[in-house]
Amino acid sequence: MEFTRVFIDQLTYKIIGCAIEIHRHVGPGLLESVYHTCFKKELELRALRFRSQLVVPVLYKGMVLNAEYRLDLLVEDLIIVEIKALDGVLPVHKSQLLTYMKLLHKPKGILINFNCMNIFKEGQYTLVNELYAQLPF
Repeated sequence: MEFTRVFIDQLTYKIIGCAIEIHRHVGPGLLESVYHTCFKKELELRALRFRSQLVVPVLYKGMVLNAEYRLDLLVEDLIIVEIKALDGVLPVHKSQLLTYMKLLHKPKGILINFNCMNIFKEGQYTLVNELYAQLPF
């Protein structure tokens, strides 16, 4: 199936909607594991397919290493979601997401930090790569 930027952007909107709903109900200040559990339930309620704690293979000199990197969520096999509950998002967190996107050949990723007052304004960072740029509209 050929995906378009519009389709992926609509899916992004739904995923961020999940985060806003979770934040509205439980607020900031909880552990990442609690937000992760809430996120899985919200995705189920919205009938979105996902995989949780997916192992990310690390390639080194043509070999797959057992490095045990795990991403939080992969939604509809297209968008990686990384969940945080931090005082602030650091560049390393965005780099981690970009690396997951590259290793898994996914066009878009969303970094969500629940330790904020407003998810939409300050708690989510959407990242794209060259795969996204190559998609048709």
